[in-house]
Amino acid sequence: MDKLFDIVFLDDTFEFLSNLEKKHYEKIIFNIRKAQARHDPELFKKLKDEIWEFRTLYQGLHYRLFAFWDKTDSLNTLIIATHGIVKKTSKTPVSEIQKAKQVRLRYFEDKEITKKTKK
Repeated sequence: MDKLFDIVFLDDTFEFLSNLEKKHYEKIIFNIRKAQARHDPELFKKLKDEIWEFRTLYQGLHYRLFAFWDKTDSLNTLIIATHGIVKKTSKTPVSEIQKAKQVRLRYFEDKEITKKTKK
C-alpha cells in the first residue's frame, strides 16, 4: 500500500521520543505508520493555522506530536513533526500550537533561503 505522506522528525521530536519508555515510543510510531496508510482523524487531526497533531493514547497517557505539511516538492508530500507532549488536559495548550507555528515559519523561511542560495 502506498503511503499518503513521508514524515520528518525534527530534533525536538527525536528528543521527546527518546525520553519515552520503549513500548510507548513503539506505539506512537505504530500509529504514525497507520496514519500514513489511511486518513483517520483519531490518529492525525488538524488543530488550527496549518498545525496538525499525531494522536496516541497508550496506557492512559495522551501523546501528541505536533506537525505541519510541506507540499512544496511535487515528488514527496512531507509532514514535519516539530515536537511532542504528554497531554494533561482535554484542551491542547495554545503555547504548544504557537511553538509549532513558529517552527513552521522558520522551516519555510530557511527552505526559501536555501533555495535562493542554490541558484
